[in-house]
Amino acid sequence: MHADVPPVALAFWRWAGASLLVICIARPHLRRDWNLIRSNWPILLLLSFVGVTAFNTLVYAGLQWTMALNAFLMQSMMPVLIVAMSFVLFREKIKVLQAAGVVVSLTGAFIIIMHGDVNALRSMSINRGDILIFIAVVCYAGYSVTLHKRPAIHPFSFLAVTFLVGSLLLLPVYLWETFAVRAIVFNRPTLLAVGYVAIFPSIVSYLCFNRGVELVGANRAGLFMHLMPVFGSFMAITFLGESLQWFHIAGFALIALGIFLATRGNL
Repeated sequence: MHADVPPVALAFWRWAGASLLVICIARPHLRRDWNLIRSNWPILLLLSFVGVTAFNTLVYAGLQWTMALNAFLMQSMMPVLIVAMSFVLFREKIKVLQAAGVVVSLTGAFIIIMHGDVNALRSMSINRGDILIFIAVVCYAGYSVTLHKRPAIHPFSFLAVTFLVGSLLLLPVYLWETFAVRAIVFNRPTLLAVGYVAIFPSIVSYLCFNRGVELVGANRAGLFMHLMPVFGSFMAITFLGESLQWFHIAGFALIALGIFLATRGNL
């Protein structure tokens, strides 16, 4: 939908729509958690900015200028950045099997993204879209490792606060884009696109990811980001008629092995 929906508009209406839906569910939890929310506003503001305002907006903007290959390669670096930031910011130790799992899984993701052709790297060039997406990846890695500092409030309260604050932080940029660049045209396709990203990649995905980080930590949870090219390949095969190739199978196997290594043992 990048040709039909401006990037900031897509991000703004995604989070504004998700906020309205979540607040309807979270109202009793928000009343109960309000004192904790007020006393922990700095960390909530930080998480809102890096995880909601910045990440998706920068990705959507970056995709206006770069190829999907570049974007996938940079997003596949997220588990590596999460492990590095966990160590630098919170001195979380990196286990041997965990490091090995990240490397093996990253190799599998690269094989799928590049279709098994290492020469694809030679044709890549860096542009402003790549820079925006790299900054977005750093922001989401920071969001992931900082999640364990969030206050002990209900998951729906956390979503409601971060989504709403993230939307409000985006509002000035959205107004600038609307009046100085181009405005979103609301029609059936754009409404369906906004509705989809408001419900599934926003509410469902963030609810599950936040809980996953809470249960297994950011380092393990981040590794599952390498499943994005796996699911993308399956969807391309299922819906777009692409054929299953050797690099799909090799990549799937390496990603599965990497996740297995990183989630097993205490070494």
